[in-house]
Amino acid sequence: MTRAMSVATTGFAVMLAFGISANAAEIRVLSSNALKSALEEIGPQFEKASGHKLMMVWGAAVPLRAQIEKGEVFDATILNTPGIDALVSQGKLDSATRTALVRSSIGVAVRKGAPKPDISTTEAFKTALRNAKSIAYVEQGASGIYLKELFVKLGIADEIKSKIKLAPTGAAEFVANGEAEIGMTQISEILPFAGADLVGPLPADIQLYTSFAGANSAATKQPDAGKAFFKFLVSPDTAKIMKAKGLEPTS
Repeated sequence: MTRAMSVATTGFAVMLAFGISANAAEIRVLSSNALKSALEEIGPQFEKASGHKLMMVWGAAVPLRAQIEKGEVFDATILNTPGIDALVSQGKLDSATRTALVRSSIGVAVRKGAPKPDISTTEAFKTALRNAKSIAYVEQGASGIYLKELFVKLGIADEIKSKIKLAPTGAAEFVANGEAEIGMTQISEILPFAGADLVGPLPADIQLYTSFAGANSAATKQPDAGKAFFKFLVSPDTAKIMKAKGLEPTS
């Protein structure tokens, strides 16, 4: 077999493996920021293997869900699992394409090279927040919504209220830029920033694990391309990338 024939055969095998059509499509994907760093690496691999083109739109899960509920045009989406299930029940997403993907946990970040506070226990975590000059999180993100409730539960909401700085996009980026001393967000959203250091995950007894899933829009004109994308995302090779980016595959 010639080299050209071998390459062609391999490419065809990849297409068959992921149910990919020979007709290339453009897929508009609305995705939670939690998977951004992983998909920025996986996306080009999918495009190369499939011939399809991804148009990624990033954002916090809650606003993205609201956009979909208001009639946003898209082909596929990746959100926290409750958001996906709610949109399936509303008929916005195709239930047959619902795919469990990964889960992530909340971590604490400080600026690169800054002293790392002790957050090994809940009491130590509370002390770290009391001692911090400023604290950042994204208000409408899944972790931000949880943290607001957690601060009340821990009895420190009033104490740290004046220190809170709401990050417009990424809490880790806010910290990396020196706009906050401590930031809290999904670990997968901390690792990509060279200017931020991961202190560690929240203590186990107050940790929140957020699961993410994906599904096609019920109105997509590219259903096969979307299905191929989600099948690619749960392959063994992409699972390794997800883990390296701070995400734990759930499928």
